[in-house]
Amino acid sequence: MLQFTRLIKIVGAIARYRLDDLIKIDRLPFPARVLMRLLPWRYFIKNNDPRAIRLRKGLESLGPIFIKFGQILSTRRDLLPEDVSDELARLQDQVAPFPATEAVAIIEQSLHAPVSELFDRFDHEPMASASIAQVHSARLHSGEEVVIKVIRPGIEKVIRKDIRLMYVFGRLLVALLKEARRLRPIEVVRDYEKTILDELDLLREAANASLLRRHFIDSPLLFVPQVYWDYCKPSVMVMERIYGVPVADIKTLKARGTDMKKLAERGVEIFFTQVFRDRFFHADMHPGNIFVDISDPSEPKYIGIDCGIVGTLEPEDQYYLACNLLAFFKRDYRRVAQLHVDSGWVPSDTVVGELEAAIRTVCEPVFERPLKDISFGYLLVRLFQVARRFEMEVQPQLVLLEKTLLNVEGLGRQLYPDLDLWNTAQPYLEKWMKDQVSPCGIGRSVKDNLSGWLLSAPNMARNTLHSVKQISEHQQKLMAMHKREDQQSGKMKWLGGLLVAVAAAALVFPEWSAQVPWQGVFIGGLGVWLLAR
Repeated sequence: MLQFTRLIKIVGAIARYRLDDLIKIDRLPFPARVLMRLLPWRYFIKNNDPRAIRLRKGLESLGPIFIKFGQILSTRRDLLPEDVSDELARLQDQVAPFPATEAVAIIEQSLHAPVSELFDRFDHEPMASASIAQVHSARLHSGEEVVIKVIRPGIEKVIRKDIRLMYVFGRLLVALLKEARRLRPIEVVRDYEKTILDELDLLREAANASLLRRHFIDSPLLFVPQVYWDYCKPSVMVMERIYGVPVADIKTLKARGTDMKKLAERGVEIFFTQVFRDRFFHADMHPGNIFVDISDPSEPKYIGIDCGIVGTLEPEDQYYLACNLLAFFKRDYRRVAQLHVDSGWVPSDTVVGELEAAIRTVCEPVFERPLKDISFGYLLVRLFQVARRFEMEVQPQLVLLEKTLLNVEGLGRQLYPDLDLWNTAQPYLEKWMKDQVSPCGIGRSVKDNLSGWLLSAPNMARNTLHSVKQISEHQQKLMAMHKREDQQSGKMKWLGGLLVAVAAAALVFPEWSAQVPWQGVFIGGLGVWLLAR
């Protein structure tokens, strides 16, 4: 019954915001065209807002799960029209908080103790409320100020029901609209399902935050709050409370004398450090998750929170990505095309020259502008769109990377409009590439892997001996089989010769041949066939 009620609400939102207009009826199969024209609201509900605004409002009306879906959907600029991506990017988590009594019940059930015993102070008024969780401030008995993140009660059931409905609508779109297949709605819903279900596990987020903190523990670039593991469970996470200026509060940052140029450049440096040094990056770097420590305005330091969504890169992807970026800087489109083929991002039978021409067509007009005016994130989006025409497989880690780069670049330009992302990034990339092939870099790689090699050496030796033994046994079996085949072949040759001799004898003795002529022909043919075998 609840599922049916939810479906009615979704259909109501489609009607109110005329989301059915997003589908071009004339491109539908005949039965679908008839069905669409019979929808009753088409004749008495009008909505003249632009399509992107109607889609955003429709998702907002359906509640936090669809709002979150719209936020994630806005990052798929490789699939969506630009106006839709831009409008969905405006979706914000402005969700009403759930009662503090429910938060307390979840905390006490998860940590097996009353809140009064767990904390010296617990503030019932939430600091923030989002689609998945809300945050309360508190103080530990040891004196540390902390924040407590609590998953919304019953949210997983709601999410799973809504995702099932999203799959239904996705399959319906694929069945009714050929264009929808290019947008891959089932794949988009599947990505969303994985992302949002991962966010429901706060232990995963705590582990991500702990690793990111360790990577930047002594860095002047980024601070990540400490996780208090004794107070962390799948539905509850406790972290150090941070104090900083929201990065979107540019007015306050400027009023306090913050070096905005350095702040913008450090954001870019943090991104490339995470990607090319650590191969592990915070993939939800929107302004709501970033604060700035301006205790020293000339040396501003970022503070990162909410590590529920992170990205990782394999060494191969990291290498090809770096080579691609450097080839872009040098406008070597042939190299970019070849790297796409070598990395497996496009099919191996792709004609490199055709891909090169398509990339050049996209990039050359962009490069005619001053470098500081070029949006590298937008260029990456266009590149993925071109590659998709050549059947580029969706690379989830690259989609997250693209989304993060767009966030970082957009934020950097807000902080310092003259930010030159290219000149900021290029020296870092070139240094990284040189480090990889320098004697010191090779030595570090050997040092990092040496213990593993030594530990695996006995197993490798055993495996090698086992393989040699298997090869030897296999060779012996082959030799025995060949011997049997040779013996069988010898017998066949002997029999074939005998039959041919019998047939020849029939020719020598005409009276025998005259009596059974066809037997002689058959025997001779069989003998020749056996000899040929």
